[in-house]
Amino acid sequence: MKSINSLCVFCGSRAGSDPAFSAAAEQLGRSLAARGVRLIYGGGSIGLMGIVMQAVLDNGGQVTGVIPAFLMRREVGNPDLTELIVVDSMHERKRRMFELADAFAVLPGGLGSLDEAIEIITWRQLGLHSKPIAVLSVEDYWASFEMLMEQAIAQGFADARIRTLFTVTGDVESMLTVLEEGAARQRDASSRRL
Repeated sequence: MKSINSLCVFCGSRAGSDPAFSAAAEQLGRSLAARGVRLIYGGGSIGLMGIVMQAVLDNGGQVTGVIPAFLMRREVGNPDLTELIVVDSMHERKRRMFELADAFAVLPGGLGSLDEAIEIITWRQLGLHSKPIAVLSVEDYWASFEMLMEQAIAQGFADARIRTLFTVTGDVESMLTVLEEGAARQRDASSRRL
C-alpha cells in the first residue's frame, strides 16, 4: 500500500529565472503521475504550478485544483482538471488544500508560496497535523529560508525542534522518498494508537 495518495504542492505562479525550476516542476508532475499520487495545487495554469499540473495530466495522472474565484482570471484557472474547486477566499483555499492532502511539497515561489509554507509548517508545530512537509531547494533556492529558521533558533524565537517540522531536499526523487517515508511513519504511529 502506498503511503501518499495525494500531495499538495505549493509553488510559484511564475516560472522563475532559472530553467532548473521548471525542469524540477515537470519532473515532479511526471513522478506523481507514475506513482498514482493525486496532485493538489492552487488551480492555476501559469508558472511552476501550471508546469507541474500539465506534467501530471500529460502523463495520465489526477489533479485537483483549489482556486479563489477572484484569481480565476489572474492565475488562469483551469476548468479541464480532474477536479477544480472554486472557493471564496485565500484562507479557504489553504484549508481545502490541507484537508485534501496527505503530504506537502514546497517548490520555488514568491510570497504566496512562502505564506503557504510558513502556515503549514506552523500548523504542524502547533500540533494541528503531523503530515510530512518537504521543501525542494532547487539550486539552493530556499537556502535563505533555512538561514532564517536557524536565526530564529539562535536568537531564541524558536526551539531547535523546528528543524524536525520539515525536510529540505535538493532533488525531486529524494523529496518524494522523504515524504513517503514520513507518511508511512505517521500511518504506523496512528495504527499503534488503535
